[in-house]
Order: sequence, then C-alpha cells, then structure tokens
Amino acid sequence: MIVFPAIDIQGGKAVRLRRGDFADVTVFGDDPVALARYWQEQGAEALHVVDLDAARTGELVNVGLLEQIVKAVDLPVEYGGGIRSDTSLALVAGLGVRWVVMGTAAITALDLLDDAVNWLGDRLVVGMDCTDGMVSTHGWQQRTQMSAVKFVRILEEHGVKRVVYTDTARDGMLGGPNLIGLRDLAEATPLELVCSGGVALLDDLRRLARLKAPTVVGVIVGRALYEKAFTLAEAQAAVRG
Repeated sequence: MIVFPAIDIQGGKAVRLRRGDFADVTVFGDDPVALARYWQEQGAEALHVVDLDAARTGELVNVGLLEQIVKAVDLPVEYGGGIRSDTSLALVAGLGVRWVVMGTAAITALDLLDDAVNWLGDRLVVGMDCTDGMVSTHGWQQRTQMSAVKFVRILEEHGVKRVVYTDTARDGMLGGPNLIGLRDLAEATPLELVCSGGVALLDDLRRLARLKAPTVVGVIVGRALYEKAFTLAEAQAAVRG
C-alpha cells in the first residue's frame, strides 16, 4: 500500500482545507515545488497533487506549478482538479503525471470519461468525493443523489480501474478515516481504491492495514504529516503492518 503525501494548491501555495471548506484554509508552505522535493527526500513513493482552485472553477490556474513539480521530482505524481474537458485532460496528461484524477466530469460527462479511459487506460483515476454516503461534485460544493456504491458500479461498466475515495466530512479534520465506508466499497467493487481524508494517527493507518482488503492500494495523508503527528517513514511502516 502506497502512502501518498498530499500537496493541495490554492493561490499558488500549499494548503489544507477542513471538510473541503475553501474559507477554512491553513497554509503549510509558500512553495509547493519545494514541498515535493522535501517529500521525495523523506522517501515518498508517490505524490498526490490537487489544484483546489481548478477543482472549484474548472480553470487550470496552477498548471505551471504542476509542471514544475513533475520536473522537480523522480516520483510518480497523481494529479486532480479541473479535469472537465478534452483540452484539460490532454494538457495534464501531456505533462508526464502518472495518474490523472477526474472528479466532477466522471458524473456529468460520461462521453469524456469514456474518451479518458480509452486514451489513458490505467493512468486514469476517478476521484469519488462522498458526503453522508452520497457523491459530491465541483470541489465538494454540490451533492448529487447518487450513492457511492451505485457510482462505482457505473465506473466499472465504463472501464475505470482505480478510484480515490474521500469522505468530505473527515478530510482535514484529523478525526480518522471512514474505514466502514471504505470496507463497504471494497466489498462492493473490484476497483482499486485509494483512501483519502481524516488520517490523524498511526493507529488509523494500522487499522487501515488490518482491513486486509487487497484492492485498497493506497492512502493519501495531508494534515497529519504537515503537523508532524508522525513521519512519512512511520506511516509507511504502519500500512505495511
């Protein structure tokens, strides 16, 4: 299982939100590229980068920083935020990121999802953000009437292979991940799952490992790493049991 340090970008800075609230933001660094280099030095196996501005507006305003990050590190980078058109998909995919995360458009534009699957194959990941078990879109600002389980079954039909599952109520809150929701998803779908949101303690990661769900292939950790609740090396050891 891979531990992905999170680099969330807003206004050109590395930040963390609480519950996806763009008004409740903590800045953890003025230089996201330097942070990417730092996580590589700490032994990261991969990075998870999100353009929060793009997630909200659909405009890839921080794409220059993404390009710098990809060039600055010798690590696979997973990127999400604002992938809602063929143009944005092509732009991000062409920068050399390993995984391209599509969120809102995977619900609102199934034709684009099909194009992305055909073009990117296993490089395409769908970001599934859930609030009270229902899928949210547009940077978590809009809640749909579609359940997480129903959505993953649609994704299976369209050839998607991997999902990033985020419980928006827990993200940035350090209250522990929604392992029950994750377990239910793992039992409902053969898709690979990456857990995101709420990791606060090493015990959270140990409990995640004890799920023994082979399709849970990664976990994204943000605020807990930045606030030094544990080191990246400790997190990696915890998920490996």
